[in-house]
Amino acid sequence: MADADTPVSQAQVHAATEASPSDWLVRWLPDLPPGARVLDLACGRGRHARWLAARGLHVTAIDRDGPALAALQASAPGIDTRCADLETGPWPLAGEQFSLVLISNYLWRPRRAEQLACVAPGGTLIHETFGAGQARIGRPSRPEFLLRTGELQAEFTAPHTPGGPWQVLAFEDLFLEAPARFVQRIVARRGQGPAPGLKSADCEEPV
Repeated sequence: MADADTPVSQAQVHAATEASPSDWLVRWLPDLPPGARVLDLACGRGRHARWLAARGLHVTAIDRDGPALAALQASAPGIDTRCADLETGPWPLAGEQFSLVLISNYLWRPRRAEQLACVAPGGTLIHETFGAGQARIGRPSRPEFLLRTGELQAEFTAPHTPGGPWQVLAFEDLFLEAPARFVQRIVARRGQGPAPGLKSADCEEPV
């Protein structure tokens, strides 16, 4: 059994989870109509983009890894793949909004307002990435890539979060095994419009 003292690299985490979508996404995917616009931000090799596209959603997958995007496009030509730097230069998604924005294993606080602006009124953000405890067991270990304890929950309950008001539907801050990693994850719904229903069979109480 893995434990919190076992060194784990970021590459190991990605390799171990690459074959299947995040259980958090599977549990909390909104009940969206066919063709609804979905954004997989910093999509990597596209495991989530493929899974979402297979459910009849119109997926935009964006990342700076050109070869990974080319492979994704070849295997799933219906996905709108875009190669762009999400951290410097003009924001590549300006003016675009989506019913669902997914961010997995990625954190870049300086562009947070632009990220949240991509969620359409009534839409949903699902964000899951590494927590501060990860620095004790492996990578990533730099503070700019790790969420502080309770950071996501505090962000979406603050009165001036961009794009608000937001409703937190679920939040977890925990240690996961196989591979060992510290994770924070949230599901937040943007107000100012009708929201898609959630299909989770075991809905947690709103936080």
